[in-house]
Amino acid sequence: MGAIPIARSRKIIMYELKDYLNAINFDKKPLLDSEDLTWEKKYPPFIVNKCLSMHYDCIAQANEMNGYHFLDKKLQFHFYINSIRKSKRFGGKWLSQAKLKNINYVKEYYGYSNEKAKEALSILTDKQIDDIKISLDKGGRRKK
Repeated sequence: MGAIPIARSRKIIMYELKDYLNAINFDKKPLLDSEDLTWEKKYPPFIVNKCLSMHYDCIAQANEMNGYHFLDKKLQFHFYINSIRKSKRFGGKWLSQAKLKNINYVKEYYGYSNEKAKEALSILTDKQIDDIKISLDKGGRRKK
C-alpha cells in the first residue's frame, strides 16, 4: 500500500466585523490591501457606517460615506482609516427588538421619554412588564 498523504493544516481566517472596526479605529491596518481578496469581498460598508455613526467623533465621516455609498468598498475603507483618529471605541448600545417593544409599552404607560423609559426598563421586573402589557391591551383580533 502507498503512503497516506498528510493533510496540511490551513489557518482558517474569519472575516469578522470586529476586525474591520479594529482596523479602522485602532490598528490602522489596510486589511483590504492584502493579497487575500476575500477581505474586500466580505467588507460590510453599511454595517461599518452604522457602527461608526454611534460615536460622536465619527458622525461627520459616517455621514459623508452615507452620501457616497456608491463608492468602491476599498475607497470607503481607506477613507475611514485615513480620516478617523486612532482611538478605542467600544460598540454602541443597540437594543433588541423585544426591548424596543417593552420600551414602547413603558413609554405609553408612564408617559416617559426614550431615555427615561430605558432607565425604567432596567429597574422593572419581567412580571411588572407583563402587567403593563396586560393593562395596555386594547383588545381586538390577535394575529396567529
